[in-house]
Amino acid sequence: MRPEPGQDPMPIEVGGIPYFSAGDVAKTLGVSRQTLWRWRQEGKIPAGHRYRDRQVLFTMAEIEAIKEYAHRIEPIDASAGNQLKLFNGSKGGRAS
Repeated sequence: MRPEPGQDPMPIEVGGIPYFSAGDVAKTLGVSRQTLWRWRQEGKIPAGHRYRDRQVLFTMAEIEAIKEYAHRIEPIDASAGNQLKLFNGSKGGRAS
């Protein structure tokens, strides 16, 4: 049973350790399940644990790592060359 909106997700306790479903983690962090899946596949976040051959679960420590990744702020490196160059490098005015 899923919690009502605004309620905390209910952990699944296995061996005395609380685990949370991937869906609950995605909802709590404000990302889609697809985004969570992609980050897992790319190795950017912990892979989690497989429960009963189907459900992916995460511990609180893993959720904190995912949260850090999901809410990271990175400076933009304008010299990286992957930025769109506007105005063909001209300084002021229109291009002829």
